[in-house]
Amino acid sequence: MEFARIKLAGRNYKEVLQICDQIKDIAKKYGSTVRGPIPVPTKKLKVSTLKTPCGDGTGHGNATWDRWEMRIHRRIIDIGANERALRQVVRIPIPEGVKIDIELKDK
Repeated sequence: MEFARIKLAGRNYKEVLQICDQIKDIAKKYGSTVRGPIPVPTKKLKVSTLKTPCGDGTGHGNATWDRWEMRIHRRIIDIGANERALRQVVRIPIPEGVKIDIELKDK
């Protein structure tokens, strides 16, 4: 039996979860089986930089740092390969900060 594996990734987890809910609603509406959303571990990208350009810090002997972090939240949803359901999933408006990959697989 074929199924579609949908991988979602984005910085804002609320947007990712909204799209997951929309995909689940579409799959249930057309009678497809749904597995997920399966949470994948969050990827954390960290960058530390000195605040001053000279590298001396605040002048008291302590270097001061800015610490920046970006989190990438990921989910996987498997739905049965129902042609009508997949057509509706492709038509979902995807926000700019969310990446979506759809691939067909055999069980």
